[in-house]
Amino acid sequence: MSEYYVVENLQDHYFDALKHFNDKNIVGLWLQGSQNYGLATENSDVDTKLLVTPTLHDLASNKKPVSTTFIRENNEHIDFKDVREYIQLFRKQNLNFVEILFTEYYILNTPYAFQWEKLIANRERIARMNPLRCIHSMAGIAAQKYHAMEKPFESKKEILAVYGYDPKQLHHLVRITDFMARYIQGELYEKCMTPNDIEWHLRIKKGYYNLEEARDLANRSMRNIDGMKEYCNRIMVDEEDAEMVELLQDVQYEIIKTSLMMEVNK
Repeated sequence: MSEYYVVENLQDHYFDALKHFNDKNIVGLWLQGSQNYGLATENSDVDTKLLVTPTLHDLASNKKPVSTTFIRENNEHIDFKDVREYIQLFRKQNLNFVEILFTEYYILNTPYAFQWEKLIANRERIARMNPLRCIHSMAGIAAQKYHAMEKPFESKKEILAVYGYDPKQLHHLVRITDFMARYIQGELYEKCMTPNDIEWHLRIKKGYYNLEEARDLANRSMRNIDGMKEYCNRIMVDEEDAEMVELLQDVQYEIIKTSLMMEVNK
């Protein structure tokens, strides 16, 4: 998948978003998923996250923050998220949320760039503001992937008919195992996101293993994950980096203030 293809699709996603939101309320658009981990294939979709600010009317009427997924005509996804909710999601330490701080592919609106760059400058600390919470979060996702691997979802019946399991679920499980091990060892978060053996992970994703081998690999991965979780429970405490919590609050406040000032001035 070429860089040009990703950038072109990112722009198309942004144009679709403009049909739903005023450009002044769009903080930015970020790539999410396999391209950020070096694990995209020729069949990978380009999916994104769009962060938006609430309008004055939204706030005055206590309107529920935006949190929905828009499916494009080509079946690619754009997650519409209120910036207030998303910034607080960083505190959950889930890789699926934190990854937008590290992606090379994004469109950032100028009025909000100064504040967002504060997050980028501190992204390593934000990504490790509560290591134990990160480990628990990733272990929880791994368990979901493990249980979904052979589950006969309607959308996965054809894949299960071919392999007996869903290779993508196994691939996610193995990727999380790799991520957790390197995260615990203190590697830079950006490095942890991309597996060491990309070719092996891509083979797993494409159904390299038969059902018996896949089950064995999944079971070994879960044992490793459970072991790492138990180890971290002994050596870590569930405590947040107070400075990073304050930074998130300040950036959230300044972004909302900027948005409301532009709306009122207009």
